[in-house]
Amino acid sequence: MSKEIKKLGEAELEIMLIIWRAEKPLSSREILRQMEREWPLSTLMTVLERLSEKGFVHCDRSTRRNYYTALISEEQYKDVENSTFLSRLYNNSLTGFVACLYDRHTVSSEELNKLRVWLEEMEGRDGHD
Repeated sequence: MSKEIKKLGEAELEIMLIIWRAEKPLSSREILRQMEREWPLSTLMTVLERLSEKGFVHCDRSTRRNYYTALISEEQYKDVENSTFLSRLYNNSLTGFVACLYDRHTVSSEELNKLRVWLEEMEGRDGHD
């Protein structure tokens, strides 16, 4: 994607997660039914329009109902957010990020062990020593 991907607000992210996980285009009512928060349809429509303007969704208006599909994949968005997050808050240090989580008891020893196992598996796949 040539243009810069914008940051999603909390409500926008909730909607995008629903759209990303759908296996088909969704109508606004289908999205509304899957949301954790209770919103009037008009509020959802406003946010969907904003997502369209930001380039996140496409609205197919060829039928009586409007159907929404993602223009940016979840993986594309995560790539941008992850690099921005690490760069801005941890000077691109994954170690600093994990250390912060551990120091604040946000991540358990069990999760760290899972991470250690995963890292060892990745090193084995890549042929690193």
